[in-house]
Amino acid sequence: MTWDQDALRAQFCQALSEMYKSEVPLYGDLVDLVRKADAEAVKASQKAQTADAVDPDDVLPSRNRVERHGAIRLGTAYELSTIRRVFAVMGMYPVGYYDLSAAGFPMHATAFRPRTREALARHPFRVFTTVLRVELLTQRTRDLARRALGRRKIFTDRLVALVELAEKHGRLGPDECREFVVEGLETFRWHSRATVTMDEYRVLREEHPLIADVVSFPGCHINHLTPRTVDIDSVQKMMRDRGMPAKERVEGPPRRQCPILLRQTSFKALEETVYFRDAGDAFVKGSHTARFGEVEQRGYALTRKGRQLYDRILLVVNDESARRNANAAEYETMLAEYFKRFPDDMAQLQSQELAYFCYRLTHQSLGEVKDGSMTLSQLLESNTIEYEPITYEDFLPLSAGGIFNSNLGEASLSKQLVIEADADLDGFQRMLGTSIMDEFHLYERMQRDSLENCREQLGLDEIIF
Repeated sequence: MTWDQDALRAQFCQALSEMYKSEVPLYGDLVDLVRKADAEAVKASQKAQTADAVDPDDVLPSRNRVERHGAIRLGTAYELSTIRRVFAVMGMYPVGYYDLSAAGFPMHATAFRPRTREALARHPFRVFTTVLRVELLTQRTRDLARRALGRRKIFTDRLVALVELAEKHGRLGPDECREFVVEGLETFRWHSRATVTMDEYRVLREEHPLIADVVSFPGCHINHLTPRTVDIDSVQKMMRDRGMPAKERVEGPPRRQCPILLRQTSFKALEETVYFRDAGDAFVKGSHTARFGEVEQRGYALTRKGRQLYDRILLVVNDESARRNANAAEYETMLAEYFKRFPDDMAQLQSQELAYFCYRLTHQSLGEVKDGSMTLSQLLESNTIEYEPITYEDFLPLSAGGIFNSNLGEASLSKQLVIEADADLDGFQRMLGTSIMDEFHLYERMQRDSLENCREQLGLDEIIF
C-alpha cells in the first residue's frame, strides 16, 4: 500500500469539518464552546491559581483536539457496500452491529473506524452509518422509498474510479489522494433540492421522519459531526447559557470519577429550507429538519462482564423511570443512585475485570524469577507493571436513539411495527458485503497484546491473568 491511510483519514475529516462549519455555523460555535469547556476543566484539574487562560492543546492528548465522529444514513445495499469501500481507503472498517429497531427506528447500523490502537492514536475519525430497513415499512412507503432511492446516485464517478484504483493496484498518489478528498465530500454535502415531491415527502415523514431524511435527497448528507470533550456537563450548561437549543439531558451513564463508555448530548436539529418538485416539475418551497450538533465524552471500554452490569443497571433505571413518568431531572437522580452499584475506582475496575486496560512496564526491577511465570496480580503488587484504561471507541444504541428522538418533531406511525422487529445482523452483513468485527474482540486483543509485550520484555514464559 503506497499511500498513508492515517494521513488521508485526517485530511478528509478536516475537510469535512470545514464543509460542515460552512453549512451549519452553529457547529463551529459548538467546537469553540468545547474548547473553552476543556480549557476550564484542565485548569480546574491542575488547581491553577492564576487567571491566565489554559490552552488544552498543551495538556490533553493530541487526538482529543482532532477527534470527530460523523453520522450518515443510507438507503440501499449498493450505498452501504460502496461506502464500505470508500472508508476502507482511509483505513476505516465496520466495527459493531447496532439494532435501532428497539428504539423505534426502522434502521440498523455499524461504525466505520480504525481498528488498531496505533491508527486510532494517529487519527480517530469514525462514522456511525445507518441503513434503512425497507422490510419494516408499510407497503406504500416501501414502494415509494425504493423508487426514490433507485433514482439517486450518491457517489461521483471519479470517486468510484479512485476506489477501484486503490483496490486494484494498491496505490494512490498525492494528487489522487487530494482528488479523493474533494470527490468524497460530495457524498456528504447538503442538498436543498429534494428528489421527491412535497406529497411524497409528507407520506415518508408521516411514517417516520428519519425515512424522509434518508429517501428524499440526492446524497447522504452528514447529519452531525461530534467533537470530543473532557467535561460534557460543562458543555451542556454552556449550550443552555448561550441559548442553544440543547436537549434536556446528557445520554449515557452518569458523571463519574472513572468515566465509562460514552456520554452524549446535542443541540436540536435545525429547520432548514428545502425545495420540492410539484406536479408541473417546478420547485416549491418547504422545510426539513435533520442536521444537529452533538458533543461526546468518551470513557473506559468495558469488558463483556462490565457491559452486562451496565445494561442491567440501565434497564432498572429505565423501567422505574417509565413507571414514574420521570422528568429529566428525576431521571438523572435515579441514574446516579443506581449506578452506585458500578464501581467507580480504577483498581476495582481492573481487579473485577469490568474494564479493559493496556499494561506497560515501570522502571521497577523484577528480580529473579525461578519458574518463568508470574501472575498479573504479582506483577502489579511488585510495581513491575502499571496500567491505563483503554478508551471506548464505539457507540450505545439507546443513547443514539435518545439523541435521534430529541431531534424528531413527531412520533412514528409505524413505531410499534419497528419495535417488534428482530435484529438482522446476517442481512446487514449481506448488504455490507463483508463481516463486521466484534468490538469486544478488538479491546481484548489490545489488552492481550500489551500483556504479551510486557511478557517479552520481562523474559517470562507466561503472565497468568
